[in-house]
Amino acid sequence: MILETIAIVQTANAAIGAVKELIGNGQDLMSCGKQLGEYFNAKAEIQSKANRGGSGNELEMFFELESLKQQEEELKTMMIYQGRAGMWDDWLQFQADQKRLREEEKKRIALEKIKKQEKLKNIALIGGLSLLVIVLVAGGIYGMVSLANMNG
Repeated sequence: MILETIAIVQTANAAIGAVKELIGNGQDLMSCGKQLGEYFNAKAEIQSKANRGGSGNELEMFFELESLKQQEEELKTMMIYQGRAGMWDDWLQFQADQKRLREEEKKRIALEKIKKQEKLKNIALIGGLSLLVIVLVAGGIYGMVSLANMNG
């Protein structure tokens, strides 16, 4: 678990380092989309692990998140001074929209799972009732045949 977290942090660090290097070499911020995507994916994964807890080393997780916050402040500065006007605010809005979409997707998947379970439950109930009817009909027929043979 800790080694996995370290690998994710290294990915985030490498991505933000690449962004800084590209900016330093005269690239504009918009040309760093791949690296920024890697950084924010890693950040989201670390945040998710921290929210789940139970990693065994909460202090380490706290400091990793603090490090990512500092890096994000640097990114904010880059977006404000080297990006276009309003880029940081647009980025924050985009993040909020994406989070909302992810949460809606999770809810949709959970609802589909519940519906599927209900459908399977209904199928099992119908199957059980059908089997009961068959047994009752067969028992009735057997009883009538037995009665007919006794009277016959």
